[in-house]
Amino acid sequence: MASAQFLCSSHLFPPSSKSLRSSRLSLFKPNGSSNFHSKLQFQRPHLVRAMVSDSNTSRKQVEIVYDPEGRINKLADEVDKDAPFSRLTLFSPCKINVFLRITNKREDGYHDLASLFHVISLGDIIKFSLSPSKTTDRLSTNVSGVPLDDRNLIIKALNLYRKKTGSDKFFWIHLDKLVPTGAGLGGGSSNAATALWAANQFSGCLATEEELQEWSSEIGSDIPFFFSQGAAYCSGRGEIVQNIPPPLSLDLPMVLIKPQEACSTAEVYKRLRLDQTSNVDPLTLLENIKQNGISQDVCINDLEIPAFEVLPSLKRLKQRIIAASRGEYDAVFMSGR
Repeated sequence: MASAQFLCSSHLFPPSSKSLRSSRLSLFKPNGSSNFHSKLQFQRPHLVRAMVSDSNTSRKQVEIVYDPEGRINKLADEVDKDAPFSRLTLFSPCKINVFLRITNKREDGYHDLASLFHVISLGDIIKFSLSPSKTTDRLSTNVSGVPLDDRNLIIKALNLYRKKTGSDKFFWIHLDKLVPTGAGLGGGSSNAATALWAANQFSGCLATEEELQEWSSEIGSDIPFFFSQGAAYCSGRGEIVQNIPPPLSLDLPMVLIKPQEACSTAEVYKRLRLDQTSNVDPLTLLENIKQNGISQDVCINDLEIPAFEVLPSLKRLKQRIIAASRGEYDAVFMSGR
């Protein structure tokens, strides 16, 4: 949703000693020493044991062991034995739009944008394992309301990978959802990119990352960004990704506020008037951020005004945050689209 996320950022800390790639985005780099694509070891449940005996006879005690997941783990191990590795646990980071300029309305109905996309340390955890099924992926999650069928971008991404490569592998996937849905943080897009990368690893890297990035734009405009190094200047519908050195440290303290009220992205775009958007050159904004970091002047989102019209409580919320901050925040702005 266009209006779902407000960001309050305070002063920049010195950059972390670890690079963004090694600490957050190495999951997309098979040659990296990532902490996020190590083998997943499913934890077996505690065994339930029952002892049966008869004190009046000489019969031996019989031990009944109930291990509900033992058979599943054995089956998974059998399926995995010929794979390059067994199971993967991956970190799927979300993103913010440090600025978002809407520059044009296209003939196909979409809008051209220019935006600085930047990952943050918040993200989901996704566990992948090969499935014995040759026809169906199985997705589970820890939260309600997330579709588990082919409406989910994870399943769409796996279907896309099989279509492009001819792979016959299907998966068990568990999504540990930490990124709020409908928040403009790109959580679903990141999940899709992670799924494409995982499927490619299980299949022996049939595709290059450049191919994965190109294919991903077929199912979502924001997905290609998540094959970047963590920060990118994005244009077109968002699918044209120009990598840049991350201008912000992951140590930058940030407050994310997601109001309970929903705001329709379609309604926001209906109310967007290009003559009321900012006239600042987005490349000027980008250069300013590279040189000086975050400030209220550079954190421009052209969708704020129409979003405030759709949901006036958002404007009041921003005003309250600015008033309460007493100048402690470098910027208070809406992220996402």
